Order: sequence, then structure tokens, then C-alpha cells
Amino acid sequence: MVTNDFLIEAEWIGIIAGVDEAGRGPLAGPVVAAAVILDPQNPIEGLADSKKLSENQRNRLAALIKQQALSYSIAQASVTEIDQSNILQATLLAMQRAVNGLTVVPGQVLVDGNRLPKLAIPALAIVKGDSKIKAISAASILAKVTRDALMVACHKQHPDFSFHIHKGYGTKQHIAEIEKFGCLEIHRRTFNPVKTLLAAK
Repeated sequence: MVTNDFLIEAEWIGIIAGVDEAGRGPLAGPVVAAAVILDPQNPIEGLADSKKLSENQRNRLAALIKQQALSYSIAQASVTEIDQSNILQATLLAMQRAVNGLTVVPGQVLVDGNRLPKLAIPALAIVKGDSKIKAISAASILAKVTRDALMVACHKQHPDFSFHIHKGYGTKQHIAEIEKFGCLEIHRRTFNPVKTLLAAK
């Protein structure tokens, strides 16, 4: 049973969009961000930080969010963009794209973490916002479910790599696969140990 001490979103005036990302830490794949405007008249039970939910719970909630939200948008920054700038800038870019993709313009954007993307809308960064703001929880769920699905698809393209299991994170299994089979185009070349392994070769 997941319990949350959510802040009252009515404290903020007007329509609120919650924003969060998934995939800052992995060695492979894009970083994915989502922006969600929940419908106060159609609440969704069970929202929580995506990391505290099971895969089945996330998938069920993601379907509900897509059905019941006033608006949602999912965007990403590519491996190339991550390597060209850095993971922080790529994450902020993905968040900016997600907010700009909303079909309803929010009055304020609440972003998980302590950094804000460049937006034309008033925004506030909230540390651990995914466990404090329902709209951010919803965004974290959409971002995580979307990215996990991308990594499962990567496993089908590259069956030597267990992307369906480790999702691109730097597990012992993933590092062993890189050492055995080499780097793919979806590996982040500025991340260690990928960077070190490439330099060694």
C-alpha cells in the first residue's frame, strides 16, 4: 500500500502542469520527460512516485492518466543530445519539449527536482515533487512507462543486450554485455564505464 502526503494543489492558482523525467542515470537510451495536467473533476486514485510502484501498477495508472488527464505530453532528448551537451541540459530540454507539447496551456508548471527548464510559463522546482504533487507523480509514471517500453523495444532490436531487464542502467549484467559485445549507437559515450571502455579499445 503506497501512502503519500500530497500537498494541496489548490494552493496554486489556475491550471497546474506537473513535470518529471525518467532515465537520467542509465548508460543507454534517451532521457524521457512528461508533462501532465490532471482533471480535478476526475481524480485518479493510487498516484505515487513511479519508483515506489510495481510495473503493473505503473502500467495501469499510465493508461488511466492518458484517459482522464486534461492534457498530457511526452517528449525525449536523444543519446546524441545527451552526449553533445550533458545529461542535465538534455533533461531540461526534454522537459521543455513536454511542456510545449501540452494542448492545454497551464497557469503554472511544477517540476520535480531543483532545476527548471526554460519556459514561457511561471514554473516552480519542487524537490521530491513526485511524492508531493499528484500531477508530478502522474508525469513520473508516464515518463517511466514510456522509457521502459523504449528499452524493451531496444532488446528486440539487440537481443544480445538485456535491455528489457536492466533498462540501460549500469548493472553488472549490462556492463558485462558491453564488454562482450561492444557499444551500440544507443549507448551514451560520455558516460562511464562506456567512455572508459571505448578509450581502452
